This record gives sequence, C-alpha cells and structure tokens, in this order.
Amino acid sequence: MKITDIKPFPVWVGHRNQLIVKVETDEGIFGWGESGLSGREKAVVGALEHFREWLIGKDPFKIGAIWQELYRSQYFEGGRVLTAAQSALDIALHDIKGKALGVPVYELLGGKHREVIPTFASTGAITEDGNETIEQAKALIARGWNTIRFFPAAWGGEDNIFEPRESVGKTAKFLRRAREELGEDVVLGIDYHHRLSVAETASFCQKMPSGTLDFLEEPIRDETPEAYESLRTLTDVPFAIGEEFASKWQFLPYIERGIHQYNRLDLCNVGGFTEAMKVAGWSEAHYVDLMPHNPLGPICTAATIHFSAATANFFALEVRANATDLYAGTPTAELFPQMPALDGAVFPVPNGPGLGIEVNEAALTAKSFKFWEAPHLKRRDGSVTNW
Repeated sequence: MKITDIKPFPVWVGHRNQLIVKVETDEGIFGWGESGLSGREKAVVGALEHFREWLIGKDPFKIGAIWQELYRSQYFEGGRVLTAAQSALDIALHDIKGKALGVPVYELLGGKHREVIPTFASTGAITEDGNETIEQAKALIARGWNTIRFFPAAWGGEDNIFEPRESVGKTAKFLRRAREELGEDVVLGIDYHHRLSVAETASFCQKMPSGTLDFLEEPIRDETPEAYESLRTLTDVPFAIGEEFASKWQFLPYIERGIHQYNRLDLCNVGGFTEAMKVAGWSEAHYVDLMPHNPLGPICTAATIHFSAATANFFALEVRANATDLYAGTPTAELFPQMPALDGAVFPVPNGPGLGIEVNEAALTAKSFKFWEAPHLKRRDGSVTNW
C-alpha cells in the first residue's frame, strides 16, 4: 500500500473553520485527520503542501517512521504550524491502518481500558449576578455531568475589554457561591485562558477557601515553566494546562517538575497519536492525569475517544456541550454521516475499524473557508492583553 494523495479541506463548519485532511492510498483505503491550530488554518495548509510532495509513495503503515521523518527532515523542526500539520497526518494514517487491519484505532494503541469515555461540559461566561450560570450548571448536572467548567466573569464583551483585576474578584465570589449551591460531589473548574499574571492568579486563588476549585485551567501563559513553578508555591489549586503544547518536549518541564496535575493534551496539535501516547506514558509515570482538549470537530472527537480509551491515566474529555445544546454547534449528519454521539454524559467506545467516522466529501468540498480572527482584547488603558 502506498500514499497517493493528501487533500486538505480548510472550511467553515458550524461556528468555526475546521482543517480536515484526507490521506488516500492506491488500495482505495483512505484516512481522515484534523488539525488544531484554530485561526491559522491556511498556514497549516502550506505545511501540508510541502509534506505532500515527498509523502506520496510512502507506506502508510510505517506511522512511527513517517512521524520521525516529518519532524526531523528539516532544519527548522517543530513549532505549532508544522506539528499541527503532522498531527492531522498521523491521525489519518492511524485511521488507514485500522481500516486495513479491520480494527479500531485504540487496538493499535494497546487496546481499550474502558467501555465509555467520561466527559466534562461547560457553562457560558459567569453572568453579572451569577444566577443564570448557576442554573446552567444545575441543568448540566441533571443531564449527567459531574464535572463542570466555568468561564470567568468580565470575559470581554462587545468592546473586547478585559481587566484582570475586575474579573478575579467577581469570579472568586461566584465560585464560592457555586461550591455552596452545587455541593461537594461535583468537580468544579474554571478556564482563565492565559489571561492572568502570576500575581493576579495568586490573588484570585487566595480569595477562595481551599477546596472551592478542583482545577484551574491555563491561568497564565506557558512559555516560562518557572513562572508556573512560582505560582505553584502560591496556591494549592490543581492546574490543568497543556492544550497549546506542540510536542513532548514542551510537556517535559511541567511533568518532570510536578508543576501541574492535569494534562490538557490536544491530539490535533501535539503530533497525533504517536506523540500523544508518549506524553500519556510519561504522565502516568508522574501521576499526572489526562484531561484532553477537544474544541474542534467530530474527527478530533473521534480520535480523542480512541486515545482516551487506550490510556490508563485518563480523567475526562472536553465536550462542546452546554445546558441547552448537547453538541453546541457541531455539524450535522449532512457532513458527517457517522460521528461520535453522546450517551448522557459519556461517549461509548466504538468497535468499528479505524476512527469509526464517515465524511461526506462532496458536501465538504461545497463548503468554503471564512476569515476568522480571535478577539484582540485590550485593557482600558489601550494596551493589549491575552485572548
């Protein structure tokens, strides 16, 4: 079997662009992958066009060797653009191999540890008085979720203004109330999306009694592990970080130094199954649990279900569900005639060959790319801050 073509589809699906990648072979078996570099899809398409020129003719079964060649056969190796492209290709190659052998992808990863994949769901941003957010959380709990993630107060709004100090006080006050009203049995977390400094994060955590939060996601930027290490000394709240990491090397200091407790690994950014399984084993050795990032489309979801099934140290998978919409903008069966479906608050682990997903390529081809840019947030003084 030989690779005959690589087709990227950067298209607007649901409420965002998705970069879906098809890898074809001379035996008619093809695989689907997805890239996770949201907002920079065209840059990844360029990388895929470079890779395509020498991948054609390769044996798609040699997934590990192809991964090494993709990463190491260039002077400027690595980086989020290249590994986002590599991730999509690696996922598609596993889909091909699973289909060719007649087994689910998780069998290629060592077999499944569980029959269903627990998930966590999110509310919207915390409302001014918090009442609506509390009701959203209660609705999610009633539908079966026991892990709830919140988004902070003063999240930006139409004027794209974000003031960290205005947010942390309101958010901490709400979270104290949420823990009291929702009880001790539910796992509560919040995603600050890199928007705080070390000092602001410490202040935020210190405004709440210990045990209010079960995890704090991405409070500060990740470039300097020492900053997270400093923050670790200032709070006992477990950290969930890593969704933007593009290699096992980026995870290295966080795992080795015991900085965080949950890996928000993104299969579509880190390098696909090949790299993700290495991070998973390394995490297991250091008692770091997996809490995969999953904000994209059905291919990402399907791939991450297989990864989650095959890893021992798994906690919960992110799902785009909210209090009123189980799939929160996920495309319909028109584009994906077969895709993962929630059973309450869990995904059943599939038993079919490959990823177990089908794509309507004709409908996909009819879609187009739409320029989208993440909000450019500023403070009231006009300076730029993180989205």
